[in-house]
Amino acid sequence: MTQFHTIRVYNRQKNTYHTFRVPDDRYILHSAENQGVELPFSCRNGACTTCAVRVRSGELYQPEAIGLSVELQRQGYALLCVSYARSDLEVETQDEDEVYELQFGRYFGKGRVKRGLPLDEE
Repeated sequence: MTQFHTIRVYNRQKNTYHTFRVPDDRYILHSAENQGVELPFSCRNGACTTCAVRVRSGELYQPEAIGLSVELQRQGYALLCVSYARSDLEVETQDEDEVYELQFGRYFGKGRVKRGLPLDEE
């Protein structure tokens, strides 16, 4: 049986709040868009960091978030384009460049990448 959860998003870039409901079997971003809520996104595949948020409260599930390292996910970052709500949530959008720097800044330009991407290091 499908459960619905209330999502509250603080969009830092626009200084706005959005509240909407999502079923637990649909991506959060897709559900928001279907309700007229405009949030940042780009690839829709969990590969970039445009739709990145920081979870302030609640739980979500993001098995396809290939654009976020396990470590950043542990720190509370999520990609709304490939996230499912598992409870009511409060999240805050992030600056794409900040998240990208957290993810890759310690590698690129420092000679640490030998081959492949550092996402699976954990």
